[in-house]
Amino acid sequence: MCFFRFRLLSFRTNVRACSAGWRVALFSGAFAFTVAGCSRDPLASGTTTASPANRPQVLTFDLRGEIVGVRADQRRLLVHHEEIPNYMPAMTMEFVIGEADIGSFKEGQRIAAKMIDDQAAPDFRLESIRILDSTKESIIAAAARELQEDTFVRGQGAYREIGEVAPRFALYNQDGEVVRFEQLRGRRIVLNFIFTRCPVATMCPAATARMVALQKLAHARKIPDFQLLSISLDPAYDTPPILKAYATARGIDTADFSFLSGPEEAVRRLLTQFGVIAERGDNIWKHTLATLLIDRDGRIIHRVDGPTWEPEEFLKRL
Repeated sequence: MCFFRFRLLSFRTNVRACSAGWRVALFSGAFAFTVAGCSRDPLASGTTTASPANRPQVLTFDLRGEIVGVRADQRRLLVHHEEIPNYMPAMTMEFVIGEADIGSFKEGQRIAAKMIDDQAAPDFRLESIRILDSTKESIIAAAARELQEDTFVRGQGAYREIGEVAPRFALYNQDGEVVRFEQLRGRRIVLNFIFTRCPVATMCPAATARMVALQKLAHARKIPDFQLLSISLDPAYDTPPILKAYATARGIDTADFSFLSGPEEAVRRLLTQFGVIAERGDNIWKHTLATLLIDRDGRIIHRVDGPTWEPEEFLKRL
């Protein structure tokens, strides 16, 4: 397999940034020649990160397309993408993928993502990559509508108290599979909310470490029929490939510890019903923490707010 590329240097004026990029690729014997032309108006279809006058812009665009090649050793995808209005025609391009799990991607998959054109970097980058599957999407969307209606009907009483049945939901796990709350009936569930980019050691990282410790204790004592769930409160970034990389990097056994993500509106309503506050700040989520225990019948039977709970406290209730 031969694979090579080159890109012309960008040129800019004080009035408008105008970049020209060329890529040549031989991939699986197929020759792809792509040209990224000048943007007529980058803000027409994307967003730009403000930066001082002496720093290049970072442009972000929505992208949809099909994976036509995977370079796992270089963490790169070759994608034939649709037209990006007012910026770039449909073409085949190579992208680096940041922190996502490269093993999640295969040729032939349809994806949606954010394309990052950092004009200080040599390569285009993809973030927030979602693998598209219409059947799974319809299941997730139907569950999100049901959760929306339920939250609306409950009104000011949306918060679920101890003793109430937990809300029904359907989300994607780290492998991109749909997880329905109903399919977990018969198991005891320990549930919390985190986000993978949380920089505060005493918050999400500590919560994940306690969940891992609880899982190991439960395995050591051969406790059956339990499931740990961590739902991302930053689902736009924490797509399944990101959650997969997060779990893998920490050596987490996902057989009974799943990381979940899904539509933003569904996660927001789950936060409301489980009584967790989350507000978007500058490149960070400001949020509270709660860890809940749900019994085999789906009823909330125990709750600890904050990050300082002890695994043994939940273990004795499993």
